[in-house]
Amino acid sequence: MKPNHVLVFGGTSDALMLCEALAARDIHFTLSVATEEGKHSAKQFESNVILGRMDSSAMREFIQRNHVDYVIDAAHPYAQVLRLTIVVACEGIQCPVMRYERPSYEPQVSHSTLESATNEKSQSIHDSPLVIKATNVMDACRKITGSQQRVLLTTGSKDLETFKRMLRDKVLFARVLPVAEVISECNALGLGIENIIAMKGPFTRNMNHALYEMLQPDVVITKESGSVGGFGGKVEPCIELGIPCIVIERPKTTSINQYVSYQTNLSGCEELFDSWQQEACLV
Repeated sequence: MKPNHVLVFGGTSDALMLCEALAARDIHFTLSVATEEGKHSAKQFESNVILGRMDSSAMREFIQRNHVDYVIDAAHPYAQVLRLTIVVACEGIQCPVMRYERPSYEPQVSHSTLESATNEKSQSIHDSPLVIKATNVMDACRKITGSQQRVLLTTGSKDLETFKRMLRDKVLFARVLPVAEVISECNALGLGIENIIAMKGPFTRNMNHALYEMLQPDVVITKESGSVGGFGGKVEPCIELGIPCIVIERPKTTSINQYVSYQTNLSGCEELFDSWQQEACLV
C-alpha cells in the first residue's frame, strides 16, 4: 500500500538518490539529516529536510505527529547508533522500516604494477597482502606496527579522538570535511595545519594516488564504504604504491529481521516505489 508520508534517514548520496526516486513518483517524503553538511548536500530538497539528531523518543514523536507511515533507513553503513535508534523507535509504534544498504565494493586490480608489466593476472583488492582487515577503530590502531610512523586517516572526523588517543606516538594526517566545526575539532586534538587535509569528496583514484605520493604515509586507514564511498579509489593506489592499507570492516547487520524490506541496490527500491503507485491506481 502506498504510504502517505515517508521519512528517510541519512545524509549520504544513497539517501539523496532515494529521495529523487520518491520525488519522481510524487511520493511525499521528509529527509532527516544529522549535520549541516548533510543539509547542504540536500539543498535541492530544502523544503523537505529536517536537521538534527533524534533519540528514539523524539523520533517516535516526530513520526506520530507528522503521520509518517513508512521509514527508510539509508544511513551510512557505519552509523550503528542511528540504525538501532530507528529500529527501536519504529518497533514501538509498528511503523514499517526499510533498510537500504549500499553494496560492498569488489573491484579487480591488475598485478602488473606489483609483479611485472607482462603479468596479466588480477585479484580482488581484498586478497592483497597490503590490505589488512580490522573489525573496528581500536582494532585498526592495534594493527599498526612500530615502524609505521606516518598514518593517513581517510575515515572522517567521527573517530579522530580515538585515533589520537591510541596513536599518541604516531604522526597523524586526517582527511576531513572543510567545515569550521571539524577543523576546530582537529585543532583541539592537537592536529595542526600540516596534519589536516580539508577536502570534500568524492575523490578520484588519481587524486588519492597524488595525495599518497605527496604525504608518503607508512599506512592508510579507511572504511569499506562501497563504490559510492570511493573505496576502490582509496585502496588501489595503496597497492600500486606499496602502502599497507587497514580497512575497517562494516558492522554486521543484526536487526535484518526487523525490516519489512532490505535493499542493496537502487533498482530494487524503485521497483518497490513503482508497486506503491500501481496499488494506488487500483484503489
